[in-house]
Amino acid sequence: MTDELIRPADLELADALSAVVRTLEPEPDVGRTVGNIVAAVATTVPGTEDAGVSLLDSGVLKTVAPSSERVARLDELQHELGEGPCVDAVFAGTVYRTGDIRADERWPKFGAAAAELGISSMLAIRLFTGKALLGALNLFSSEPDAFDESAVHVGSLFAAHAAVALAGARGQAQLRDALKSRDVISMAKGILMERHRVTDDQAFDLLVRASQNSNRKLYDVAHWLVTGTNTAIEAGS
Repeated sequence: MTDELIRPADLELADALSAVVRTLEPEPDVGRTVGNIVAAVATTVPGTEDAGVSLLDSGVLKTVAPSSERVARLDELQHELGEGPCVDAVFAGTVYRTGDIRADERWPKFGAAAAELGISSMLAIRLFTGKALLGALNLFSSEPDAFDESAVHVGSLFAAHAAVALAGARGQAQLRDALKSRDVISMAKGILMERHRVTDDQAFDLLVRASQNSNRKLYDVAHWLVTGTNTAIEAGS
């Protein structure tokens, strides 16, 4: 595209989007990252009154950091009914838009419920990267036909950047959990080694066997041993 074909409005939009994207650095936890995404999208995508993110976790959609109680209920309804723009954006296509949700034959049950809650328009955009399907970004409006092609374009650009930030936050959270789990298991092994005079490998084997016999995760067994020991020490002090 030549300079002559770049409209001033396009340059303003590019600048605005760039400024918003810079705020989407991964936070220490996924919830805070999603909260930043929801707050930013509400002021960036034309027509948006409310926004929310549904994250896919082990095949189940969960609402995180909704902008209002109404959004939380709308997302929950889609999850419960198994239909709606959000559900389809995650499992079927990439972008779903509706301007009169009550009359939309694609989601009859959800459409009626959404209209009762004062929603007329909705835009749902899949959140994904090259390696992961993360969920969907959901935008709501009480006005009919609130989301035009410009909203779809801006929302899709925003969702692409938001997905990268969200994937980064999830990666950080998983790393922290792994380090925490390793530390707790190491502490539990140390307790067993001191109590029973066994080697590091033997202590780990005891934890694994206890995990298998109790049908509990290895971390849960180690955590129980560590916290139980601490409680016993404090009670005896």
